[in-house]
This record gives sequence, structure tokens and C-alpha cells, in this order.
Amino acid sequence: MGKTTNKPDWRTRLHEIIYEADTPAGKLFDIVLLIFILASIVLVMLESVSSINLVYKEFFNIAEWVITILFTLEYIARIIAIKKPTEYIFSFYGIVDFLSTIPKYLAVIFVGTHALVALRALRLLRVFRILKLARFIGESNQLIKALKASRAKIAVFLFAVLIISIILGTVMYLVETGQDSGFTSIPRSVYWAIVTLTTVGYGDIAPVTPLGQLIAAMIMIMGYGIIAIPTGIVSAEYASQKKVHVNTQSCPSCGAENHRDDAEFCYECGYKLHHE
Repeated sequence: MGKTTNKPDWRTRLHEIIYEADTPAGKLFDIVLLIFILASIVLVMLESVSSINLVYKEFFNIAEWVITILFTLEYIARIIAIKKPTEYIFSFYGIVDFLSTIPKYLAVIFVGTHALVALRALRLLRVFRILKLARFIGESNQLIKALKASRAKIAVFLFAVLIISIILGTVMYLVETGQDSGFTSIPRSVYWAIVTLTTVGYGDIAPVTPLGQLIAAMIMIMGYGIIAIPTGIVSAEYASQKKVHVNTQSCPSCGAENHRDDAEFCYECGYKLHHE
């Protein structure tokens, strides 16, 4: 005889916690994850400062191993919680999660790869789900609501620029290390990236290698486009139309997100969504 029960199984509960931010447990999980990501990035940046690294080198190593192991367990849990693991593994976040987990393991085999841990900055994009900033996009044509929505999106834009600056600064640190060009640490390199990206260009730090100069030229060109984005965001908000609200519910089968609040089935694979 078959038995019927509305109680979700352990995989469904695990999926709700890991992939969704609408539930208290899911929101708590994402907040804790963000704290560990921030801690990891801060550790890597401080470790690149030789004076600090000399004093706390052993602490940095132990802390990074603890964080790496936790992220490894999280990556495995994400694979287990979804019915089609390949949909997550080869998704944008799946690839980012993998790339941000392996540098510490690679550092055991190959010297000089530890700084790639800064790729974890990309994982901070998950904060978009917690803040649910999508609800501000095209909410209304009224002036006050348009300005409020623009303010939120500009804040997200600035946050994305910070992420890009961290990654570019880390790349330049790897390229220019040992060239006596001023890129003595990751924080200093990130400072150069911000100055260059905003087209300020103080000139106190400058790349000397051909590859470093090529990257710098690309950043300068990118900076002109970035400056115009906030203006475009505010202008587009005035013409935006009211959109259907979406939530952070993730499909238990394929992992697709941003479903409508009234959605019964996944828009990607047609799998029935579970509701509270």
C-alpha cells in the first residue's frame, strides 16, 4: 500500500535552505555564507601585505583551510540537493563556486595560485537574492518610486564595480609582482584598479610589463562605459513599466530561479514547484 504525506523529504528541505532566500532558514544560510565569503576575501587581501603576513601567517593558513573545507561541503550539498546536478555544475554560479573552491587545493601543488581565491568575490552576487532588489525594477512610473528604484540599482552597480576592482587588482598584482612597479599588495593593486577604472589616474602606480600595460589600457576603455551607466539607469527607470513580482524560489529539478509568485510549474523544465 502506498502512503501519502505532505511532509517534504530531507532533499527538499535541504534544497529550500540552500537555494531559496524566501524562507527564514534559506535567508540565514545565505547571510552566513556571505559572512564567510567576506571573511575569506579579507584574509587573502591581508595576507598579501607582507608586514601583516609575517605575524599572522599561520592563522591565515588555518583560517583559509577551514573556509575552503566549508565551501567544499557547501558545493557538495548543492549538488546533492538538486535532482539534475549537471544543471547546477555547469551553471554560472556552479562554475564560480567550483573555481572559488579549488585555489587552496591547487596552492598545495602549484606555487602562486593562492591569490586566485579572490575569485570568491563573484559569489557575493548572491546578495542580490537576499536583498530581493529585483522587486524595484520597473515597479512604477511615478517619480518617487522611480528614484527609489534607481537608487537601489545604482547601489548594486557600485557593488558590482567593487567586485570587478577586486578581481582586476588581484590580476595586476599577479602580473606585476617583482617588477618594482608599485603593485606591492592586493589592497594597493585594488586601489590602482579603482583609480584607473574611474579614469582619475593619479599616476603614483603604473604597470611596466607589456601584459600589465595591455590590461591597464582595457581597464581605461572600460572606465568610460562604466561612468555612463548610472545615468542610463536613472533615465531608463522613468520609462519602465510595472512588472510581475518574482521570488527567490528555485526549481528543485533544474535550479531555475526568479519564478512568479503565482507560478505552479517551473518556466524552464515544467517541474511542479513546491509551495509553503
